[in-house]
Amino acid sequence: MRVLIPGGSGLVGRALSKELSARGHSCVVLSRRPDAVSGLPGGVQVAAWDGISAEGLRPLLEGVDVVVHLAGENIGSGRWTAARKRAILQSRTESSRAVAEAMIGAGNKRAALIQASAVGFYGPRGDEEISEDGSVGNDFLARVCRDWEAASEAVVAAGLRRAVIRSGVVLSADGGALPKMVLPFRLFVGGPLGSGSQFVPWIHIGDEVAAIYARLEDPEARGPFNLVAPGAVSNRQLGAEIGNVLGRPSLLPTPALALRAMLGEMSTLLLEGQRVIPKRLLESGFDFEFPELEPALRDLLGSSSA
Repeated sequence: MRVLIPGGSGLVGRALSKELSARGHSCVVLSRRPDAVSGLPGGVQVAAWDGISAEGLRPLLEGVDVVVHLAGENIGSGRWTAARKRAILQSRTESSRAVAEAMIGAGNKRAALIQASAVGFYGPRGDEEISEDGSVGNDFLARVCRDWEAASEAVVAAGLRRAVIRSGVVLSADGGALPKMVLPFRLFVGGPLGSGSQFVPWIHIGDEVAAIYARLEDPEARGPFNLVAPGAVSNRQLGAEIGNVLGRPSLLPTPALALRAMLGEMSTLLLEGQRVIPKRLLESGFDFEFPELEPALRDLLGSSSA
């Protein structure tokens, strides 16, 4: 199988390319700055793509079986100014439209698209359990996810298979959210954020990659899939488990007011959440290696407090 991964230089893309390479598949990662890409296994190719040009992408699609489209501006890398919000939205919608246009123009009816999205699609929903049937929310992230997914819908009308992966918080020791979560606990100042009652839809990086790979292989995998562990936890429970695994207390809360003052609208990433369930993933027969949080954290962080 030949797999093309726009935006594959990020946390999930690196882990996925490693898995594909280990299984003997051909993998090409696309980046706007290919010379700066590192951490990929040997044998994985890196090619340049500007993220907006369908014409520039079309030659790279020759012989490709699956496109795993992961490209998009990092939502947690800076305060959400008006300019940042435009960049977050446009980086997703423009690249997705270009991918769809290029795939349709290439005329390969056997090619499939795995389209990235996020559980932010549903918006803040308290403790309501949300499956893939849940309606779209109305906050900024929900609108981004809605438009992100819609931008590549044309491939479905053209007869190509498309699966949408709505990922939760991907936990990995190699980057992403977990090292930032862990740091306060290592410094003995960890605790819940805000009320601590908000749910955190999490998934172990190994299960994230395995779920994506299973969507690649399954010719019947179409439509949205929630990529989250079935063991839903609140922010307070997440902090308690991190403290437990590291042998650190989880007693010092960070007030919501302080987070809003520091982060502005971006504080919604920490203070609001969704109790998302992976209904369609479980119905497909997917077997989570880490369905519960405590074993997942022990695998990623070890059992010592060092």
